Amino acid sequence: MSFEIHVSGHVKDVVDETLPGLVDSLVASGLTAGDPELWGPEATDEASRRLGWVNAVGVSRPLVPEIEALRAELAGRGITRIVLAGMGGSSLAPEVITATARLPLVILDSTAPSQVLAAIDGDSETGGLAETVLVVSSKSGSTVETDSARRAFEAAWRDLGIDPAEHIVVVTDPGSPLDVSAREAGYRVFNADPNVGGRYSALTAFGLVPSGLAGVDVGELLDEADATLLEVAIDDPRNPALVLAAAIAGTAGGAPRRDKLGLVTDGTHIEGLPDWIEQLIAESTGKNGTGILPVVLVPLSPEVDVQTPDDMQIVRLVDDAEHPRLLEKHPGEILVSGSLGAQFIVWEFATAIAGRMLGINPFDQPDVESAKEAARGLLNARPEVGAAAFSVDGIDVRVSDISLTASNTLAGVFDALWARLGPTGYVSIQAYVDRNEMPQLAGLREMIAADSRRPTTFGWGPRFLHSTGQYHKGGPAEGVFLQIIGPGEVDLEIPGRPFTFGQLIAAQAAGDAAVLMSHGRPVVTLTLTDAQADVLAIYEAAQ
Repeated sequence: MSFEIHVSGHVKDVVDETLPGLVDSLVASGLTAGDPELWGPEATDEASRRLGWVNAVGVSRPLVPEIEALRAELAGRGITRIVLAGMGGSSLAPEVITATARLPLVILDSTAPSQVLAAIDGDSETGGLAETVLVVSSKSGSTVETDSARRAFEAAWRDLGIDPAEHIVVVTDPGSPLDVSAREAGYRVFNADPNVGGRYSALTAFGLVPSGLAGVDVGELLDEADATLLEVAIDDPRNPALVLAAAIAGTAGGAPRRDKLGLVTDGTHIEGLPDWIEQLIAESTGKNGTGILPVVLVPLSPEVDVQTPDDMQIVRLVDDAEHPRLLEKHPGEILVSGSLGAQFIVWEFATAIAGRMLGINPFDQPDVESAKEAARGLLNARPEVGAAAFSVDGIDVRVSDISLTASNTLAGVFDALWARLGPTGYVSIQAYVDRNEMPQLAGLREMIAADSRRPTTFGWGPRFLHSTGQYHKGGPAEGVFLQIIGPGEVDLEIPGRPFTFGQLIAAQAAGDAAVLMSHGRPVVTLTLTDAQADVLAIYEAAQ
């Protein structure tokens, strides 16, 4: 299965008006050739160091036998459990790849202490720490979440008298600080192409090594991608990447661009692809006050099943984009189908082309660093947490603007926050909790979307900081923000660091809120004061 895309209604008008210009500008062949000038002079330097993903299929081929050999070696040593410590694209791509293959891979992209502890402890089904290998994925090794996880695992193995070098595999750029330190420590190292940014790294060592060690046939994944490369390389109106780019970033008839992109999975064999697409598009396009906001939905989400907002375009991921029943049932949507390898290729090409259409550099992420700096500042200063505006049902309420709490009720705070939404606004829910212990919080998205009547995103903190975090601060100033922070009853030391995981995740939440507020974004923070805090009260208030 290659890649199929079908458009109809308004979005077909957009494609028909936009596509000829993309074909005439030779953008597809230029991108395939690695032309760094496609995005203008200000982006040329960055683009010249970020286009390696265009050749990832060929560059990654030699990795396949190496990965397969290491997988066999680990199995021979009784390794039954693979844990991946990585953030952003380096964790989201392997999560999609392994979930689609129905193979277990523990994703550790959180600093919630209990989630880190669970990743270290393992379980009776997949194995404990002695049966675990940790894949540490980081371009430089400086990513605080990944570095902290590595330190915690190393200490846990040493406590058991186990040499960490027997249980750690590193994926990093050649010559990076992590590359040097890992080789000195005797860890197995896979080097990735340094000319690829994290969110475009699905078909590089960052996507393939953890997936292959988990049992995925990564050679087949590369074959799927390879089968699509010719289609996306040609300057032709049938090029699926050009059609997709036109559909998500174009306009027609002088109408405003639909800058919200609803991603719906409907019967496809691929698991979790919208989460990967979300980080790719949001971090690539959300800057200079513009962008495309991806919103991960289900078929019964209010934005799909009740009424789709005028500024939202629905993309439906299916197994047959040309099926007559689907064409009749979902007019005006973008219908997409294809193998996973083809999806990776087409979405990467389309996103880079969409960046060109929007006049921005799709390869930088200037506002991601601002939240990191704020978190570091808070870790260094350790300021006292300000008093809550009020508390109810074990939940402390803090706000960016005291007028939001005039009602002294959760429901009133929510109503006041939704009142700040403009006609093109959106709600962002950010849950800094252990997502394994509190998965029910994800259901809050549907309630708040119905209550606010606007597109609503949901992200687990701090992982979303490496994806949609860029859009929230660098994109249009349209969002209102709801933070939910866990009770912090469990904590864990980070060896060699003057702060704990609990202090780190608290600083990340507070730092992000501070940056959002400095950009004039309204923020409400709900802190669960203990494990018995009534999460149902949040649900009731959102109804």
